[in-house]
Amino acid sequence: MKTVDIYTDGACSGNPGKGGYGVVMLYGSARKELSDGYEHTTNNRMEVLAVIAGLSALKERCNVNLYSDSKYVVDAIEKGWLKSWKKNGWKKSNKDKVLNVDLWLRLDELLEKHHVNFIWVKGHADNVENERCDFLAREAAAKDTLKLDENYGR
Repeated sequence: MKTVDIYTDGACSGNPGKGGYGVVMLYGSARKELSDGYEHTTNNRMEVLAVIAGLSALKERCNVNLYSDSKYVVDAIEKGWLKSWKKNGWKKSNKDKVLNVDLWLRLDELLEKHHVNFIWVKGHADNVENERCDFLAREAAAKDTLKLDENYGR
């Protein structure tokens, strides 16, 4: 299997507010950048959607080193929260409803397809690719035409 490095970031102006995500994908000398913006969303939704966008862009099963500055995303996977939420009918340990279930369901499917190693990186700490993702996310959120985040608030 190929090994791909994926860097992701989400941004939101207001929370909720206008949001966007940025993705940088690296394989050998190949580089691909993705971004998109939404008119009414949250930072956490954009962080998860960035991961989904990156993994969805892969054309075959891959080993992935996925870098994110989102503890929400990384901890959900690395600390087993996603598995627990799924097992408990999308309820947290305190019995509250898990937010962003629509995105977690999509991500869970992608994690079945690829072998993904989640790596937390400190945001705004001179990691070149993380900084690029942040730029792409903020740029996408600032566009005049933004998509509707149809499942926000459900």
